[in-house]
Amino acid sequence: MPLKVGLVSMGCSKNLVDSERMLYKLKKSGYQLVTEPGLADIAVVNTCGFIKSAKEEAIETILELAALKADGTLKKIIITGCLTERYREEAAELFPEADAVIGIGNNKDIVDILDEVMAGERVVRFGKKLDAEMTGERIISTLPFFSYLKVAEGCSNCCTYCAIPMIRGKFRSVPMEDVLAEARTLAENGVTELVVIAQDTSRYGEDLYGKSMLPELLRELCKIDGLKWIRTLYCYPERINDELLETIASEEKLVKYLEIPIQHCNGEILSRMNRWGDRDKLAALFRHIREKIPGVILRTTLITGFPGETEAQFEELAEFVQEVRFERLGCFPFSPEEGTKAADLPEQIEEETAVHRADIIMEQQLEVSYENNRKYLDAELEAVVEGFDRFGECFFGRTANDAPDIDGKVFFTSEKPLAVGDYVKLKITDTLDYDLMGEVIENESAE
Repeated sequence: MPLKVGLVSMGCSKNLVDSERMLYKLKKSGYQLVTEPGLADIAVVNTCGFIKSAKEEAIETILELAALKADGTLKKIIITGCLTERYREEAAELFPEADAVIGIGNNKDIVDILDEVMAGERVVRFGKKLDAEMTGERIISTLPFFSYLKVAEGCSNCCTYCAIPMIRGKFRSVPMEDVLAEARTLAENGVTELVVIAQDTSRYGEDLYGKSMLPELLRELCKIDGLKWIRTLYCYPERINDELLETIASEEKLVKYLEIPIQHCNGEILSRMNRWGDRDKLAALFRHIREKIPGVILRTTLITGFPGETEAQFEELAEFVQEVRFERLGCFPFSPEEGTKAADLPEQIEEETAVHRADIIMEQQLEVSYENNRKYLDAELEAVVEGFDRFGECFFGRTANDAPDIDGKVFFTSEKPLAVGDYVKLKITDTLDYDLMGEVIENESAE
């Protein structure tokens, strides 16, 4: 009887793609995949080690699995991902219950490592970061109609608060022919929505082709039969150009949605972050984007409590959020990460203050989101079905205005049966803070 493996993928969507490649290798080698580690013989944890809260969550998960191993439910535990890559031997010492502690460069050897572990060995192995696998077959673990498409690994932006370059290495793009081949395979297997991701998608191709090739990549993706929505996340503001904006505006399959993490708007704070811009430049950029792409959904992320952030600089950020009125926004308190320049900067802000400032921004955004949603009352919007809410007795899904896992939902009724992955036309009948409510007026997938 084949051994059962349960994989826990933590952190970002980029990490999820790595997990999906490991799942494929494990299944191909004869291991039986299960969705719950408690049902498994072997648990694999692909950790996140980006910020304090992510590390705490990873440690808690590992300790829970260690308890399952102690009571005999689990036989073996394998730990990989950003946490182990970041702390290496320290992580191996911290988790003696783990039968293997490996780095991201070793994920491609996950089958051999499991075989070694089952033979009674303890594996502690850290290959080169640049050996991290960037292509390969996957088992899609998201809803079957959508998938993430990772087009690059690592980061070379060197923001002073961020540990990603230390963990993942320098930015390196996947060759375009490989990206397109993977996208075609996904489409052939029923994927209709692609979410293009990298640590900085707007930098895609610079290392291989001498310039950003994101616009050309997006145009080529639009030629693939079967794809309906193509979304781009993580574009840096200094690399947004008219070619990219015109491509998004003109291509029907490209949803009119851009995620542009700016982190702050104050020029002095941004300079200390090693980030581009100031309030005037950023405001001008967002005005320009909205002119070039009418109706565009803008999403950003912000950091409050960065070292030296004064009350006046925070108030400037709050005013900027009210001025720009982002359709989607996330705000996080600064997390001083060891090994980063920002962790050693003077004038560190108390965590309580940073959290309080982030809460204020999100309270503001709640009002902005509610007002934005009110504009859709009685409008007709297209949505994709994600499931059925038995308690609310309605279907739920997303419009093109919302990215999976990070944005809002739309809840709706239908007189006819619907399947996950169906695209439907809705009339919006009510709004919630971040979500919409509606009713189906047309089932496009059934036509």
